[in-house]
Amino acid sequence: MVLINLLAFLLLLRLGTLVQAACNGHDELCNRQYSNVSFVGAHDSPFVGPLPQQNQGWSVTEQLDNGIRFLQGQTHHEPFTGSLNFCHTSCFLEDAGPVADYLATVKNWLDANPDEVVTLLIVNGDSVPVADFASEFDHSGIVSYTYVPPISPLFIDAWPTLQEMITAGTRLVVFLDSGADASQVPYILDEFAYFFETPYDQTDPTFSQCKIDRPSNATAAGRMYLVNHTLNINLLDTGILIPDRDDACTTNSLASIEAQANLCSGIYGRNPNVILLDFVDQGEAIPAENMLNSL
Repeated sequence: MVLINLLAFLLLLRLGTLVQAACNGHDELCNRQYSNVSFVGAHDSPFVGPLPQQNQGWSVTEQLDNGIRFLQGQTHHEPFTGSLNFCHTSCFLEDAGPVADYLATVKNWLDANPDEVVTLLIVNGDSVPVADFASEFDHSGIVSYTYVPPISPLFIDAWPTLQEMITAGTRLVVFLDSGADASQVPYILDEFAYFFETPYDQTDPTFSQCKIDRPSNATAAGRMYLVNHTLNINLLDTGILIPDRDDACTTNSLASIEAQANLCSGIYGRNPNVILLDFVDQGEAIPAENMLNSL
């Protein structure tokens, strides 16, 4: 009987090694390199609510619960306490609280969802030293989840697969738009060493272009790329732009996202790595992501 039980255990163990857990919800993504996966992202993910300066309708946890795996947000120093907060343009306009609190929320979600890879893109609005961000990561307890490339910058075709990242427990990829220094903080990666972006602050609902906007004078070779598919309204022709909440269902429709993605892939020969959206609770963000990943 002991021998039979042992054989049964070994058989189950063997079968277990042949069956992959879903990676970001899909078995098909497990063996894909991170750099060959397309994500829809939440633009200004910390800024949640109905006001003109707020870009999302779901909380950060709800964004993650509903399939968003790329989170972007802008930071500034809070003028009275000096803390590093997620703030939209300034902390007087919109203050979503300390960066460490936001990171703790993401950590709690990662704790509860062990087969998911999440990316953070942080905008360094006040050009603070990267060590300030490292302090926030330390306080949140999330550092153990971060991915550190073996070399920096990592070649586009040298990224691990999602399964390799999940198995290693390094399921959080962090980019900073300015001020990153791998020699000081190796897990905070320089966004523009890895990505180029299309123009933001768009007011054209047809999204009829896909040119490289940042970094300046960049080429597409060797870089992943992020498409800013966020629509704005020029408020009373004052030059003040606010997110177009009323048309979010159309902007975030499969047809609209697919049209711009096809335009971009026609230029660069590959699908966007990120489609950044406002109001991910509206429209068809996840169906669009599945389409881009041929799922």
